Amino acid sequence: MNAVLRQASLPHDVLGRPLRELRLSVIEACNFRCPYCMPADRIADDHGLDAALRMNFDEIETMVRAFARIGVGKLRLTGGEPLLRKGLPDLVHRLAAIAGIDDVALTTNGSLLARQATALRQAGLTRLTVSLDALEPALFRGLSGGRGDIRDVLTGIAAAHATGFASIKINCVVQRGVNDDQVMPLLEHFRGSGHVVRFIEYMDVGTCNGWDACRVVPSAELRDRIHARWPLQSLDAHYRGEVASRYGFVDGGGEIGFVSSISAPFCGDCHRARVSAAGKLYTCLFAGDGHDLRPALRNGELAVAEHVSQLWSGRSDRYSELRGIEKPSRKHVEMFLVGG
Repeated sequence: MNAVLRQASLPHDVLGRPLRELRLSVIEACNFRCPYCMPADRIADDHGLDAALRMNFDEIETMVRAFARIGVGKLRLTGGEPLLRKGLPDLVHRLAAIAGIDDVALTTNGSLLARQATALRQAGLTRLTVSLDALEPALFRGLSGGRGDIRDVLTGIAAAHATGFASIKINCVVQRGVNDDQVMPLLEHFRGSGHVVRFIEYMDVGTCNGWDACRVVPSAELRDRIHARWPLQSLDAHYRGEVASRYGFVDGGGEIGFVSSISAPFCGDCHRARVSAAGKLYTCLFAGDGHDLRPALRNGELAVAEHVSQLWSGRSDRYSELRGIEKPSRKHVEMFLVGG
């Protein structure tokens, strides 16, 4: 890569935020129907299965090269459920080899992980995040839209750990009266394992999840509840703009995190862009509309880099901060299009 060109073209948005991370969806389809993301009564079973509507591997590689050219070093592959994408380890291998990409992560529901963990590790996948909202089998099945088996997910986590993923992030979206009783069981299960459980405030992402503020459990409330059982101490962020606030168990039992988009918005340090499987750029998780990058993609890496740089330079998104000040538009991109 031409280092001089890259340094000369690093974009900052109107609030001075650089572009550092890309969350790239590789498929819109999912084998679960979680009510807060892809409810079965709103999303057809065959949604996202038409391969003609998504970018192919060559297009994805060109897209990522373009983002790397303008400063992106961290890449996260999402869905839908990314493990449904055929040949995913081959794609990971291609993307991990791109100059400037230092970190390739994957977010998955874990149900298909056991059979692919080794291939993904060998392909160059750096980190794993598994979405897991409950350990109780019947509740887990209900929260997956009646389609998930907790045993498959736990087997997948164990297989990934055995193949070298020593610190997997376990993401739990907490809803009051739904699964807030699963907080302590999750911590009991993963304390001392080296994995990091992160509790995420239930967010008003998308338009079809029936979001209700009454079901939000503030991170501070959860933190106090956990601290009373296992004393916690605050840990420094790994880097500026890190999404989760980090805490460690005083007794050495490991680390946990809290993602507090509702009670403590972190828009000011947000440096993440999202691209859908169909090639649309979303500059905010709560964006209403995306920017189609495929016309630029047909003209190659430099054209995409220049177009994204221009779009990012005009970015002013800070939805989570404005939520408490005014009533922003309720039109939001659906979570399953951009992977959360």
